Amino acid sequence: MLSENISMELKKKVQELAKDSHGEIVNTRRHLHQHPELSFEEYKTSQFVAERLKEIGLSPQEGIAGTGVTAVIKGKNPDKKMVALRADMDALPIVEANDVPYKSQNQGVMHACGHDVHTSSLLGAASILNKVKEDFEGSVKLIFQPGEEKIPGGASLMIKEGVLQNPKPAGIIGQHVMPYLPVGTVGFREGMYMASADEIYITVKGKGGHAAMPENLVDPVLIASHIIVALQQVVSRNASPKIPSVLSFGKVIANGATNVIPNEVYIEGTFRTLNEPWRAEAKEKMVKIAKGIAEGMGAEVDFDIKHGYPFLANDPELTKKLKNAAISYMGAENVIDLDIWMAAEDFAFYSHEVDACFYRLGVRNEEKGIISGVHTPTFDIDEAALETGAGLLAWLAITELQH
Repeated sequence: MLSENISMELKKKVQELAKDSHGEIVNTRRHLHQHPELSFEEYKTSQFVAERLKEIGLSPQEGIAGTGVTAVIKGKNPDKKMVALRADMDALPIVEANDVPYKSQNQGVMHACGHDVHTSSLLGAASILNKVKEDFEGSVKLIFQPGEEKIPGGASLMIKEGVLQNPKPAGIIGQHVMPYLPVGTVGFREGMYMASADEIYITVKGKGGHAAMPENLVDPVLIASHIIVALQQVVSRNASPKIPSVLSFGKVIANGATNVIPNEVYIEGTFRTLNEPWRAEAKEKMVKIAKGIAEGMGAEVDFDIKHGYPFLANDPELTKKLKNAAISYMGAENVIDLDIWMAAEDFAFYSHEVDACFYRLGVRNEEKGIISGVHTPTFDIDEAALETGAGLLAWLAITELQH
């Protein structure tokens, strides 16, 4: 363990390096923002990342899970302990509405979830860590992963290809932008944090025809409506009130008309929770309810559930340690306690393999009008967040290694 004086000096050095490299990190983020690529298509992004790692002085390993990239920074006594840092690289199929110099040049593709921030922050942290590697013991594994936004998730594929082996890291740390936290702040939560996410696809098959002759039809629109309403009881009357659960349907297609009942109705939705046994039980109940209603009303139903990401749990001990390190790095007033978040993240796969901490980076600035949520055409960040994004990430890695 580093002495307190050495630790304070090293922290100051990390802060100064983060400040000095802020402009370079901004340029990196803007380049990535201008050239976004969809999940599992991050070919130019991964090439850019690998080149930057080489410029830093590292030897990246490319082609993991297709476009994933890793590298290792070795401090003194490199085999003593390893910690992993992760960033995702993919963008979303969204047309950017921001009028900024670094606007997406790939029409219909946008970094609307901040993965450009995550990647540029980790590259910045890598540069910082490599410059101070003689000041800490152990090794830091850098993980740049593809496909966070798309099932089965790049994290699951990288794990299958051994990214957490040889050696296995003692812990893994990830950060994600949070547009609801002001720039200059970060947020932590111990234990259960984010939900599992499964995709639901339902096709109700009836018998269509003229809307004025319902006695001759098996109306899939009416039956689909009954199914949507009935499935809400899975959450309201079957789930324990102690287990957060969300069932939502965002897409219903019935290609009829005012006087035409279609033969089929198509439905898409999502189910999210924070308990794996209940997750499995709930999905069985959904299928049984939907099939029962359809059969009772003379129709058929195809019910397909795509098993998505598991729940994300932050290791309490690791998270507490890193939260205290963040307080030391940026002040208690800038470190916020987070509530449960029912969105999903494929970082969850890592949290089921090793001790994990997934924290939030504040990027909001109301004075500048930077207030849009992720997955929207107007999402952007206050780029002052990148100094914290790189510096704190580096400091958290050092903190984990020295304990």
